[in-house]
Amino acid sequence: MPKLRGEAFWRETLRSAHYVVAPMVDQSELAWRLLSRRHGAQLCYTPMLHAQVFLRDANYRRENLYGEACPEDRPLIVQFCANDPEVFVQAALLAQDYCDAIDLNLGCPQMIAKRGHYGAFLQEEWDLLQRMILLANEKLSVPITCKIRVFPEIDKTVKYAQMLEKAGCQLLTVHGRTKEQKGPLAGVASWEHIQAVRKAVSIPVFANGNIQCLSDVEECIRKTGVHGVMSAEGNLHNPALFEGRNPLVWEMAEEYLEIVQKYPCPLSYVRAHLFKLWHHTLQVYQQLREELAKVKTLEGIVDVNRELKLRCQEEIANQKEGEKPKEGLPFFHWICQPYIRPGPKERCKENGASGTEKGVRGKRALEEEEDGNSELLSKNKQKKKLRNPNKSFDPSLKPKYAKCDQCGNPKSIAGAPPSHPPHMSSTLLNSVD
Repeated sequence: MPKLRGEAFWRETLRSAHYVVAPMVDQSELAWRLLSRRHGAQLCYTPMLHAQVFLRDANYRRENLYGEACPEDRPLIVQFCANDPEVFVQAALLAQDYCDAIDLNLGCPQMIAKRGHYGAFLQEEWDLLQRMILLANEKLSVPITCKIRVFPEIDKTVKYAQMLEKAGCQLLTVHGRTKEQKGPLAGVASWEHIQAVRKAVSIPVFANGNIQCLSDVEECIRKTGVHGVMSAEGNLHNPALFEGRNPLVWEMAEEYLEIVQKYPCPLSYVRAHLFKLWHHTLQVYQQLREELAKVKTLEGIVDVNRELKLRCQEEIANQKEGEKPKEGLPFFHWICQPYIRPGPKERCKENGASGTEKGVRGKRALEEEEDGNSELLSKNKQKKKLRNPNKSFDPSLKPKYAKCDQCGNPKSIAGAPPSHPPHMSSTLLNSVD
Protein backbone atom coordinates (compact mmCIF):
# COMPACT_ATOMS: atom_id res chain seq x y z
CA MET A 1 0.00 0.00 0.00
CA PRO A 2 1.50 3.40 -0.97
CA LYS A 3 2.38 5.83 1.82
CA LEU A 4 -0.36 8.42 2.37
CA ARG A 5 0.66 12.06 2.29
CA GLY A 6 -0.58 15.40 3.53
CA GLU A 7 -4.34 15.79 3.75
CA ALA A 8 -4.99 12.13 2.89
CA PHE A 9 -2.68 11.06 5.72
CA TRP A 10 -4.51 13.32 8.17
CA ARG A 11 -7.98 12.24 7.02
CA GLU A 12 -7.44 8.49 6.71
CA THR A 13 -4.58 7.49 9.02
CA LEU A 14 -5.09 10.13 11.70
CA ARG A 15 -8.88 9.96 11.27
CA SER A 16 -9.19 13.75 10.86
CA ALA A 17 -7.91 14.29 14.39
CA HIS A 18 -8.68 17.72 15.85
CA TYR A 19 -7.79 17.05 19.51
CA VAL A 20 -4.16 16.15 20.07
CA VAL A 21 -2.10 15.31 23.18
CA ALA A 22 1.42 16.72 22.94
CA PRO A 23 4.69 14.81 23.28
CA MET A 24 5.73 15.39 26.92
CA VAL A 25 8.91 14.04 28.48
CA ASP A 26 8.06 11.55 31.25
CA GLN A 27 4.38 12.56 30.98
CA SER A 28 2.75 11.35 27.75
CA GLU A 29 3.38 7.70 28.60
CA LEU A 30 0.93 4.96 27.63
CA ALA A 31 -1.23 5.14 30.77
CA TRP A 32 -1.74 8.89 30.40
CA ARG A 33 -2.40 8.58 26.67
CA LEU A 34 -5.10 5.99 27.32
CA LEU A 35 -6.72 8.21 29.96
CA SER A 36 -6.65 11.16 27.56
CA ARG A 37 -8.15 9.08 24.73
CA ARG A 38 -11.02 8.01 27.00
CA HIS A 39 -11.79 11.69 27.48
CA GLY A 40 -11.75 13.12 23.99
CA ALA A 41 -8.17 13.01 22.69
CA GLN A 42 -8.11 11.74 19.10
CA LEU A 43 -4.35 11.56 18.54
CA CYS A 44 -1.41 11.20 20.91
CA TYR A 45 2.36 11.54 20.69
CA THR A 46 4.90 9.55 22.66
CA PRO A 47 7.33 11.42 24.88
CA MET A 48 10.37 12.65 22.97
CA LEU A 49 12.81 9.77 22.42
CA HIS A 50 16.54 10.19 21.80
CA ALA A 51 17.32 8.67 18.41
CA GLN A 52 20.90 7.77 19.29
CA VAL A 53 19.88 5.95 22.50
CA PHE A 54 16.91 4.28 20.80
CA LEU A 55 19.20 2.95 18.11
CA ARG A 56 21.82 1.43 20.39
CA ASP A 57 19.84 0.38 23.49
CA ALA A 58 17.34 -2.51 23.26
CA ASN A 59 16.14 -1.87 26.82
CA TYR A 60 15.37 1.76 25.97
CA ARG A 61 13.34 0.61 22.96
CA ARG A 62 11.42 -1.91 25.03
CA GLU A 63 10.74 0.45 27.94
CA ASN A 64 9.69 3.40 25.79
CA LEU A 65 7.87 1.84 22.84
CA TYR A 66 7.95 -1.91 22.25
CA GLY A 67 6.65 -2.82 25.70
CA GLU A 68 3.86 -0.25 25.42
CA ALA A 69 2.22 -1.59 22.26
CA CYS A 70 -1.54 -1.42 22.78
CA PRO A 71 -4.35 -1.59 20.16
CA GLU A 72 -6.33 1.20 21.85
CA ASP A 73 -3.34 3.53 21.58
CA ARG A 74 -3.78 4.50 17.94
CA PRO A 75 -3.36 6.67 16.01
CA LEU A 76 0.04 7.31 17.55
CA ILE A 77 3.02 9.42 16.48
CA VAL A 78 6.50 8.63 17.81
CA GLN A 79 8.69 11.68 18.33
CA PHE A 80 12.47 11.67 18.14
CA CYS A 81 15.12 14.27 18.78
CA ALA A 82 18.16 13.92 16.52
CA ASN A 83 20.80 15.93 14.68
CA ASP A 84 22.20 13.28 12.32
CA PRO A 85 20.23 12.09 9.26
CA GLU A 86 21.48 8.48 9.36
CA VAL A 87 20.96 8.06 13.10
CA PHE A 88 17.49 9.61 12.90
CA VAL A 89 16.37 7.37 10.05
CA GLN A 90 17.86 4.18 11.52
CA ALA A 91 16.05 4.85 14.81
CA ALA A 92 12.83 5.65 12.95
CA LEU A 93 13.06 2.39 11.00
CA LEU A 94 13.08 0.53 14.32
CA ALA A 95 9.98 2.43 15.46
CA GLN A 96 7.85 2.68 12.32
CA ASP A 97 5.99 -0.63 12.81
CA TYR A 98 4.68 0.59 16.18
CA CYS A 99 3.18 3.90 15.11
CA ASP A 100 1.42 5.85 12.36
CA ALA A 101 4.09 8.51 11.76
CA ILE A 102 7.52 9.65 12.96
CA ASP A 103 7.90 13.19 14.26
CA LEU A 104 11.13 15.18 14.36
CA ASN A 105 11.37 17.41 17.43
CA LEU A 106 12.40 20.90 16.35
CA GLY A 107 10.69 22.66 19.23
CA CYS A 108 12.39 21.75 22.50
CA PRO A 109 13.81 25.02 23.96
CA GLN A 110 15.43 23.61 27.11
CA MET A 111 19.11 23.88 28.00
CA ILE A 112 19.52 20.11 27.63
CA ALA A 113 18.50 20.49 23.97
CA LYS A 114 21.04 23.28 23.52
CA ARG A 115 23.80 21.12 25.01
CA GLY A 116 22.72 18.11 22.93
CA HIS A 117 22.26 20.24 19.80
CA TYR A 118 18.69 19.23 18.98
CA GLY A 119 15.14 20.53 19.19
CA ALA A 120 14.65 24.25 18.62
CA PHE A 121 18.42 24.75 18.48
CA LEU A 122 18.47 23.26 14.99
CA GLN A 123 16.05 25.82 13.57
CA GLU A 124 18.80 27.82 11.85
CA GLU A 125 20.38 24.73 10.23
CA TRP A 126 18.11 24.41 7.22
CA ASP A 127 20.50 22.34 5.12
CA LEU A 128 20.81 19.71 7.85
CA LEU A 129 17.05 19.62 8.41
CA GLN A 130 16.40 19.22 4.71
CA ARG A 131 18.76 16.25 4.57
CA MET A 132 17.15 14.63 7.62
CA ILE A 133 13.61 14.96 6.31
CA LEU A 134 14.47 14.04 2.73
CA LEU A 135 16.15 10.84 3.87
CA ALA A 136 13.33 9.95 6.27
CA ASN A 137 10.72 10.61 3.61
CA GLU A 138 12.60 8.33 1.23
CA LYS A 139 13.34 5.43 3.61
CA LEU A 140 10.36 5.21 5.98
CA SER A 141 7.10 3.39 5.32
CA VAL A 142 5.21 5.93 7.46
CA PRO A 143 5.00 9.72 6.99
CA ILE A 144 7.47 12.14 8.56
CA THR A 145 6.09 15.09 10.55
CA CYS A 146 7.73 17.99 12.42
CA LYS A 147 7.00 20.06 15.51
CA ILE A 148 8.53 23.53 15.44
CA ARG A 149 8.70 26.80 17.32
CA VAL A 150 8.35 30.11 15.52
CA PHE A 151 10.92 32.77 14.75
CA PRO A 152 10.16 36.31 15.96
CA GLU A 153 9.56 37.26 12.31
CA ILE A 154 6.44 35.88 10.65
CA ASP A 155 8.07 35.90 7.20
CA LYS A 156 11.01 33.79 8.35
CA THR A 157 8.66 31.38 10.13
CA VAL A 158 6.66 30.94 6.93
CA LYS A 159 9.80 30.28 4.85
CA TYR A 160 10.96 27.79 7.49
CA ALA A 161 7.65 25.90 7.28
CA GLN A 162 7.74 25.93 3.47
CA MET A 163 11.28 24.53 3.50
CA LEU A 164 10.19 21.65 5.75
CA GLU A 165 7.18 20.93 3.52
CA LYS A 166 9.33 20.92 0.39
CA ALA A 167 11.77 18.49 2.05
CA GLY A 168 8.95 15.99 2.65
CA CYS A 169 7.26 16.89 5.96
CA GLN A 170 3.65 15.66 5.75
CA LEU A 171 2.19 17.44 8.79
CA LEU A 172 3.47 20.40 10.78
CA THR A 173 2.78 21.31 14.40
CA VAL A 174 3.53 24.96 15.13
CA HIS A 175 4.09 26.09 18.70
CA GLY A 176 3.44 29.81 18.56
CA ARG A 177 6.34 30.76 20.82
CA THR A 178 10.01 31.37 20.10
CA LYS A 179 12.68 29.21 21.70
CA GLU A 180 13.38 32.04 24.15
CA GLN A 181 9.79 32.00 25.40
CA LYS A 182 9.84 29.36 28.15
CA GLY A 183 9.22 28.96 31.87
CA PRO A 184 8.22 32.24 33.56
CA LEU A 185 9.04 34.07 30.30
CA ALA A 186 6.68 31.94 28.20
CA GLY A 187 4.17 34.71 27.57
CA VAL A 188 1.35 34.30 25.06
CA ALA A 189 1.73 32.11 21.98
CA SER A 190 1.27 33.91 18.65
CA TRP A 191 -1.68 32.52 16.74
CA GLU A 192 -0.85 35.12 14.06
CA HIS A 193 2.33 33.17 13.23
CA ILE A 194 0.36 29.92 13.14
CA GLN A 195 -2.31 31.39 10.87
CA ALA A 196 0.37 32.65 8.45
CA VAL A 197 1.95 29.18 8.27
CA ARG A 198 -1.42 27.54 7.74
CA LYS A 199 -2.11 29.81 4.77
CA ALA A 200 1.36 29.30 3.29
CA VAL A 201 1.59 25.49 3.22
CA SER A 202 -0.58 22.78 1.69
CA ILE A 203 0.08 20.10 4.34
CA PRO A 204 -2.04 19.81 7.53
CA VAL A 205 -1.10 22.09 10.42
CA PHE A 206 -1.67 21.65 14.14
CA ALA A 207 -1.52 24.61 16.54
CA ASN A 208 0.13 24.51 19.95
CA GLY A 209 -0.02 27.19 22.64
CA ASN A 210 -2.62 29.05 24.77
CA ILE A 211 -4.89 25.99 25.13
CA GLN A 212 -6.48 25.69 28.57
CA CYS A 213 -10.06 24.63 27.77
CA LEU A 214 -12.24 23.44 24.91
CA SER A 215 -13.37 26.96 24.03
CA ASP A 216 -9.69 27.83 23.43
CA VAL A 217 -9.46 24.90 21.03
CA GLU A 218 -12.52 26.03 19.11
CA GLU A 219 -11.35 29.65 19.00
CA CYS A 220 -7.89 28.62 17.80
CA ILE A 221 -9.30 26.54 14.94
CA ARG A 222 -11.63 29.37 13.97
CA LYS A 223 -8.93 32.07 14.02
CA THR A 224 -6.04 30.15 12.47
CA GLY A 225 -7.78 27.64 10.22
CA VAL A 226 -5.62 24.75 11.50
CA HIS A 227 -6.61 21.11 11.20
CA GLY A 228 -6.12 20.33 14.88
CA VAL A 229 -4.97 21.71 18.20
CA MET A 230 -2.35 20.22 20.49
CA SER A 231 -2.45 20.58 24.28
CA ALA A 232 0.31 19.88 26.79
CA GLU A 233 -0.05 21.65 30.12
CA GLY A 234 -3.80 22.11 29.78
CA ASN A 235 -4.16 18.35 29.27
CA LEU A 236 -1.99 17.57 32.30
CA HIS A 237 -4.20 19.63 34.61
CA ASN A 238 -7.44 18.45 33.04
CA PRO A 239 -7.34 15.27 30.91
CA ALA A 240 -11.04 15.83 30.11
CA LEU A 241 -10.23 19.16 28.44
CA PHE A 242 -11.20 17.90 24.98
CA GLU A 243 -14.60 16.79 26.33
CA GLY A 244 -15.29 20.32 27.51
CA ARG A 245 -15.66 19.09 31.09
CA ASN A 246 -14.11 20.04 34.41
CA PRO A 247 -14.46 16.81 36.43
CA LEU A 248 -13.64 16.21 40.07
CA VAL A 249 -9.90 15.75 40.43
CA TRP A 250 -10.16 12.45 42.26
CA GLU A 251 -12.27 10.95 39.47
CA MET A 252 -9.46 11.54 36.96
CA ALA A 253 -6.77 10.54 39.46
CA GLU A 254 -8.49 7.28 40.38
CA GLU A 255 -9.10 6.39 36.75
CA TYR A 256 -5.46 7.09 35.90
CA LEU A 257 -4.20 5.01 38.82
CA GLU A 258 -6.37 2.09 37.67
CA ILE A 259 -4.83 2.29 34.19
CA VAL A 260 -1.34 2.39 35.72
CA GLN A 261 -2.10 -0.88 37.52
CA LYS A 262 -2.63 -2.48 34.09
CA TYR A 263 0.07 -0.55 32.21
CA PRO A 264 2.82 0.23 34.75
CA CYS A 265 5.23 3.13 34.36
CA PRO A 266 7.94 4.64 36.57
CA LEU A 267 6.67 5.93 39.89
CA SER A 268 8.12 9.36 39.13
CA TYR A 269 5.70 9.72 36.20
CA VAL A 270 2.72 8.80 38.38
CA ARG A 271 3.76 11.16 41.14
CA ALA A 272 4.24 14.01 38.67
CA HIS A 273 0.76 13.45 37.21
CA LEU A 274 -0.80 13.53 40.67
CA PHE A 275 1.02 16.76 41.46
CA LYS A 276 -0.43 18.31 38.30
CA LEU A 277 -3.97 17.04 38.84
CA TRP A 278 -4.05 18.03 42.51
CA HIS A 279 -2.03 21.22 41.99
CA HIS A 280 -4.52 23.65 43.55
CA THR A 281 -5.55 21.31 46.37
CA LEU A 282 -1.95 20.68 47.37
CA GLN A 283 -1.57 24.40 48.05
CA VAL A 284 -4.22 23.91 50.75
CA TYR A 285 -3.02 20.61 52.24
CA GLN A 286 0.73 21.12 52.49
CA GLN A 287 1.31 18.06 54.67
CA LEU A 288 -0.23 15.78 52.03
CA ARG A 289 1.88 17.51 49.44
CA GLU A 290 4.97 16.51 51.40
CA GLU A 291 3.69 12.95 51.78
CA LEU A 292 3.10 12.68 48.04
CA ALA A 293 6.65 13.89 47.42
CA LYS A 294 8.16 11.28 49.75
CA VAL A 295 6.02 8.19 49.12
CA LYS A 296 7.96 5.27 47.61
CA THR A 297 5.27 2.94 46.24
CA LEU A 298 2.24 3.06 43.97
CA GLU A 299 0.12 1.87 46.90
CA GLY A 300 1.40 4.82 48.90
CA ILE A 301 0.39 7.22 46.13
CA VAL A 302 -3.07 5.62 46.05
CA ASP A 303 -3.35 6.19 49.81
CA VAL A 304 -2.39 9.88 49.52
CA ASN A 305 -4.88 10.29 46.68
CA ARG A 306 -7.59 8.72 48.85
CA GLU A 307 -6.80 11.07 51.73
CA LEU A 308 -6.93 14.11 49.44
CA LYS A 309 -10.33 12.94 48.22
CA LEU A 310 -11.62 12.59 51.80
CA ARG A 311 -10.35 16.06 52.76
CA CYS A 312 -12.11 17.58 49.76
CA GLN A 313 -15.35 15.70 50.45
CA GLU A 314 -15.27 17.03 54.02
CA GLU A 315 -14.88 20.55 52.67
CA ILE A 316 -17.80 20.04 50.32
CA ALA A 317 -19.98 18.72 53.16
CA ASN A 318 -19.16 21.78 55.29
CA GLN A 319 -19.55 24.33 52.50
CA LYS A 320 -21.73 27.33 53.20
CA GLU A 321 -24.40 28.36 50.73
CA GLY A 322 -23.08 30.90 48.24
CA GLU A 323 -19.44 30.23 49.09
CA LYS A 324 -17.08 30.99 46.19
CA PRO A 325 -13.69 29.58 45.17
CA LYS A 326 -10.69 31.21 46.82
CA GLU A 327 -7.39 32.51 45.42
CA GLY A 328 -9.14 33.81 42.30
CA LEU A 329 -9.72 30.28 40.92
CA PRO A 330 -12.57 29.79 38.43
CA PHE A 331 -13.61 26.59 40.25
CA PHE A 332 -13.13 25.10 43.69
CA HIS A 333 -9.69 23.54 44.07
CA TRP A 334 -11.00 19.96 43.89
CA ILE A 335 -12.17 20.48 40.30
CA CYS A 336 -9.84 19.99 37.30
CA GLN A 337 -8.94 23.41 35.95
CA PRO A 338 -6.09 25.27 34.27
CA TYR A 339 -2.97 26.40 36.03
CA ILE A 340 -2.08 29.89 34.85
CA ARG A 341 1.64 30.56 35.12
CA PRO A 342 2.37 33.89 36.77
CA GLY A 343 4.60 36.07 34.63
CA PRO A 344 7.90 37.53 35.90
CA LYS A 345 6.21 40.72 37.19
CA GLU A 346 3.56 38.81 39.09
CA ARG A 347 6.22 36.52 40.59
CA CYS A 348 8.31 39.45 41.77
CA LYS A 349 5.23 41.16 43.15
CA GLU A 350 4.28 38.04 45.08
CA ASN A 351 7.75 37.56 46.51
CA GLY A 352 9.05 41.06 47.10
CA ALA A 353 11.84 43.04 45.51
CA SER A 354 14.27 40.14 45.49
CA GLY A 355 12.32 38.51 42.67
CA THR A 356 12.78 35.00 44.11
CA GLU A 357 9.63 33.03 43.57
CA LYS A 358 7.94 30.18 45.31
CA GLY A 359 6.73 28.49 42.18
CA VAL A 360 9.65 28.43 39.80
CA ARG A 361 9.14 25.67 37.30
CA GLY A 362 12.09 23.36 36.69
CA LYS A 363 13.08 20.74 34.14
CA ARG A 364 10.74 17.95 35.17
CA ALA A 365 7.11 17.96 36.14
CA LEU A 366 7.80 17.16 39.79
CA GLU A 367 10.52 19.80 40.03
CA GLU A 368 8.46 22.20 37.94
CA GLU A 369 5.58 22.28 40.32
CA GLU A 370 5.94 20.77 43.63
CA ASP A 371 9.28 20.67 45.35
CA GLY A 372 8.07 23.12 47.94
CA ASN A 373 10.96 24.73 49.71
CA SER A 374 13.67 24.08 47.18
CA GLU A 375 12.38 25.03 43.74
CA LEU A 376 15.33 27.34 43.19
CA LEU A 377 17.92 24.64 43.90
CA SER A 378 19.62 22.24 41.55
CA LYS A 379 19.06 18.50 41.96
CA ASN A 380 22.40 18.09 43.77
CA LYS A 381 21.59 20.90 46.19
CA GLN A 382 18.14 19.46 46.79
CA LYS A 383 19.80 16.15 47.77
CA LYS A 384 22.17 17.98 50.12
CA LYS A 385 19.18 19.77 51.66
CA LEU A 386 17.46 16.44 52.28
CA ARG A 387 20.57 15.11 54.04
CA ASN A 388 21.02 18.31 56.02
CA PRO A 389 17.80 20.37 56.33
CA ASN A 390 19.70 23.19 58.06
CA LYS A 391 22.14 23.65 55.21
CA SER A 392 22.02 27.09 53.61
CA PHE A 393 22.94 27.98 50.06
CA ASP A 394 22.72 31.72 50.66
CA PRO A 395 25.83 33.18 48.98
CA SER A 396 25.96 35.94 51.59
CA LEU A 397 26.68 33.32 54.26
CA LYS A 398 29.70 31.84 52.49
CA PRO A 399 32.99 32.27 54.33
CA LYS A 400 35.20 34.95 52.86
CA TYR A 401 38.85 34.21 52.05
CA ALA A 402 41.65 36.52 51.02
CA LYS A 403 42.98 35.75 47.55
CA CYS A 404 46.56 34.96 46.69
CA ASP A 405 48.14 37.93 44.90
CA GLN A 406 50.16 35.64 42.67
CA CYS A 407 47.62 33.08 41.47
CA GLY A 408 44.19 34.31 42.57
CA ASN A 409 43.34 31.20 44.61
CA PRO A 410 42.31 31.50 48.29
CA LYS A 411 45.21 31.87 50.70
CA SER A 412 45.86 29.27 53.37
CA ILE A 413 44.35 29.94 56.75
CA ALA A 414 47.48 28.70 58.49
CA GLY A 415 50.75 30.57 58.38
CA ALA A 416 52.97 29.92 55.37
CA PRO A 417 56.15 31.15 53.76
CA PRO A 418 55.60 34.73 52.62
CA SER A 419 56.95 34.05 49.13
CA HIS A 420 53.86 32.06 48.16
CA PRO A 421 51.40 30.78 50.79
CA PRO A 422 50.11 27.25 50.16
CA HIS A 423 46.59 27.02 48.88
CA MET A 424 43.77 25.50 50.86
CA SER A 425 43.21 21.79 50.46
CA SER A 426 40.73 20.63 47.86
CA THR A 427 38.58 19.27 50.71
CA LEU A 428 38.21 22.71 52.23
CA LEU A 429 37.61 24.28 48.84
CA ASN A 430 34.90 21.75 47.95
CA SER A 431 33.13 22.31 51.26
CA VAL A 432 32.33 25.88 50.27
CA ASP A 433 29.07 25.69 48.26
